[in-house]
Amino acid sequence: MDETSDEPPTSAVVLDSGHFSQVIFNNVEKFYVPGGDVTCHYTLTHNIVPRGKDWVGIFRVGWKTTREYYTFMWAPRPSDVRGDTAVQQQIQFKAYYLPKDDEYYQFCYIDQDGTIRGASVPFQFRAETEDDILVVTTQGEVEEIEQQNKNLLKENEELQANCASLQKQNTDLQEDLKKTQELQNVLESLRSSTEKLELELNSLKQENKHLKELNECREAELHQFKEQIQNVTSEKEHLETKLKTALDHVDQLQSQLLSYEKEIEELVRLDHDKTKQCESLKEENNQLCMTITQKDEQKKELKQCLEHLKGSEAKLTLRLQNEQQQNSDLMKELEEQKRLFQALQAKKKEADGENQILRKENDSLLRHLSQPRDVSSSFVASQAQAFVPAPEDFVFGNPYHDAGANWARGTGIDSIRKCPICNCIFPDNIETRDYEAHVQGHLLECPVCNGAFDKSNQQVFEDHMLCHRLEQL
Repeated sequence: MDETSDEPPTSAVVLDSGHFSQVIFNNVEKFYVPGGDVTCHYTLTHNIVPRGKDWVGIFRVGWKTTREYYTFMWAPRPSDVRGDTAVQQQIQFKAYYLPKDDEYYQFCYIDQDGTIRGASVPFQFRAETEDDILVVTTQGEVEEIEQQNKNLLKENEELQANCASLQKQNTDLQEDLKKTQELQNVLESLRSSTEKLELELNSLKQENKHLKELNECREAELHQFKEQIQNVTSEKEHLETKLKTALDHVDQLQSQLLSYEKEIEELVRLDHDKTKQCESLKEENNQLCMTITQKDEQKKELKQCLEHLKGSEAKLTLRLQNEQQQNSDLMKELEEQKRLFQALQAKKKEADGENQILRKENDSLLRHLSQPRDVSSSFVASQAQAFVPAPEDFVFGNPYHDAGANWARGTGIDSIRKCPICNCIFPDNIETRDYEAHVQGHLLECPVCNGAFDKSNQQVFEDHMLCHRLEQL
């Protein structure tokens, strides 16, 4: 349908009217005569930056996506683009590519991302009729019409300013929503860290329990070692007593030997002649020597036994010291685990406190974002729903149609004698007209479509009236 073979960038997404005021179409006729070229005049506001793939298309009224264009022309880029001034542009559509029926069409400006930036009022392609005869007016009427045009242009500028402020409010709300989502992510991370700390705490509890059991086993072993040491000590004392007795007996034998030797010497000196007696004495002496030798051997065995007992005692003492050192190390490790457990408990309490604070902040933000717009009552809601025009009755769609439908479905009649606005309770015998008059006192009524809005939501009413003014342009 166009002179060029390139397809324009489009989008299959159903678009809203959020950016329709960034390009304003000027001098759009109510109808164009078929067979002639059509020149489209438009103004690029400071809110849009023109790019190379922007285009202007002719769409049949009722279109849903930018793919439903009838014909299009590439939008020329202005030579001098300033961010703070509006630029006047125009495009000429050839008659060969224009529609041949008498349906309603409109100009739309689409950027290279496929997003619509502006739309004109509807027009037709039809021949001139008698109703379209030029009417000659007086100079006063012309001046009055010009004054009306100036007023309309001023009102259009005010509407554009209001639209910009509404866009700014929408941006602020989106930023608040992003902040809320970030807080939710932080809350989830805190929850996961809390769960990890709880798992670590459980593992530490199990390890502490295991250490306690190990400590009890070590204490039982230590008690057994102490009993063994006591037994060895008692055996040592008993052996020492035996050794002392044996040593005393040896001393007695040695003293006896000395006395015998003295007697022998005296006998030898006194009586050399008594050989037989001397031999007998020698034999006795030999026997005593053998006895002494046996005693010496017993003494050596007793010494070896004593040395063995001393070695056993040293080994047991060393083993006892090692066990005591291990027990001391275990007690130190247990104290360290207790201190670590207390530190983790303090961290957990701190994390729980921060988690509680973040939950309160999150709840306050959620309450702030989810505050519903109060509406009058189910009675007035039914009237508002009945008089709110359908989206197809507006040029750019009615942005409050879906919201009104959802509100009507979400609200219910709690009591026919309770004001839904101020929650005032009325007696059962009150007249219906008095109750309705009280509710109507809280409402603002649209003079165009008779829609009802709560007085406390003045901004909603002004936005609704703005839609009607945009429809009349």
